[in-house]
Amino acid sequence: MGFIQAIESGFKNYFKFSGRASRSEFWYFVLFCFLAGIVANAIDRFVLPGFALHVGPGGKIPVGIAGLGFALVVFFPRLTLAVRRLHDKGKSGWWLLIVITIIGILPLIYWYCSRGDEGDNRFGADPLAAKPQS
Repeated sequence: MGFIQAIESGFKNYFKFSGRASRSEFWYFVLFCFLAGIVANAIDRFVLPGFALHVGPGGKIPVGIAGLGFALVVFFPRLTLAVRRLHDKGKSGWWLLIVITIIGILPLIYWYCSRGDEGDNRFGADPLAAKPQS
């Protein structure tokens, strides 16, 4: 799956927790979020510096509205894509909760980077399997 296809797939499957996602789909969408987040933060800093929301103790932490808006827009696509990526490894989406332990980030990264199950598994068809031509 290419970069543009991964972005389209991420937004097309906005609330779809079922199925599987390939490594390329997952990592291209992560790359898109990283690059677009840089752009949103640059907009906050250089174009909209006076429109920051101030949060935290005493209102000392500025949060830009472009960055916040972008984070809200991609929250569910990132969440559902992470769940579908775990499904590709044959794991339940509930494994995302191990991030709460902090050390649980390491197995998640390992699972995100490793090859998914070959062939069908209990979560669906292999996303890398050749699709029949119609």
